[in-house]
Amino acid sequence: MMIQDMVFGVLLTWLGFWTAGAASMAPSPEPACAGALSQGGLIVCTAQPGATIAYDGTAQRVGDDGLAVFGITRDASSPALVSVLGPSRDDVIELEIAPRDDPFRVIEGLDCDKVDARTPEQKAHAGESWVTKQAAFSTFHAGNDWANGFLRPAEGPASSPFGPSRKYIGLSAVTGEPCDKVSIHRGYDIATPVGTTLIAPAGGTVTLADLDLYYEGGTIFLDHGHGLVSVFMHLSEIDVSVGDVVAAGDTIGATGNTGRTTGPHLHWAVKWRDTTSEDRGGDFYIDPALLLEADYPEMAVLAHDRSALDGSTQTP
Repeated sequence: MMIQDMVFGVLLTWLGFWTAGAASMAPSPEPACAGALSQGGLIVCTAQPGATIAYDGTAQRVGDDGLAVFGITRDASSPALVSVLGPSRDDVIELEIAPRDDPFRVIEGLDCDKVDARTPEQKAHAGESWVTKQAAFSTFHAGNDWANGFLRPAEGPASSPFGPSRKYIGLSAVTGEPCDKVSIHRGYDIATPVGTTLIAPAGGTVTLADLDLYYEGGTIFLDHGHGLVSVFMHLSEIDVSVGDVVAAGDTIGATGNTGRTTGPHLHWAVKWRDTTSEDRGGDFYIDPALLLEADYPEMAVLAHDRSALDGSTQTP
């Protein structure tokens, strides 16, 4: 029996080496990219952990969840070329990016104090609010629940889309001075009565919860991970605190008419932040409506499920 046991042990050892060698020669998962492939949208790529994926001057190292995420600017060219540098293979993925056709709108008769801070008190309030927002935008948390899709954060019809340029013409109710300003609408507005329930469109960590920002009024920042943060403005109620972790569909507040508004509504914005840079000047807003209809890679959902099961973590 001793000789048989020795022979059996040798066979098991040989089989172990053979299996490991075969696994090392197995092809790595094929990289894939999908998402909201439009100007103002989002590219979501999956690849083997440890690979580097690059697009539009930004290179991200793929974390344990197999994801890399890139915002698409409003004027991005097509096709988009995404480079994938493997541990074991290199690829170039070409993506067609749909164009936008954002209108130009003129809004007259507006109270200019809703456009710019004018008095010393207004300017001080606006300055304090800016510091609060910048601190929150510089905070990053891990997460990939959004890879299963975004939910609509409040019930109600869309009242103003992302993207139009607006020219505001009016007078200040405080100083009587005229105003004439052009800006781009960087959010997705939903017409809602004051007090309408606000839910998290995807899981994330609360990084700002403030009822009194100058322009935005009641505001929540929700960091979804991979540099994506939802911004909810003009709220009447806030039911979360900084540091809270919420799941998709959780109630986080109520819509309102606070801050500089022309009527009750929810302003939902989503900012893509470059997780590879400490310079926040390269971050930009993308179109939330596109995220509601995005086609995420199948592997992204699998990656999310895997990390939920084995407790693995990822880069922000």
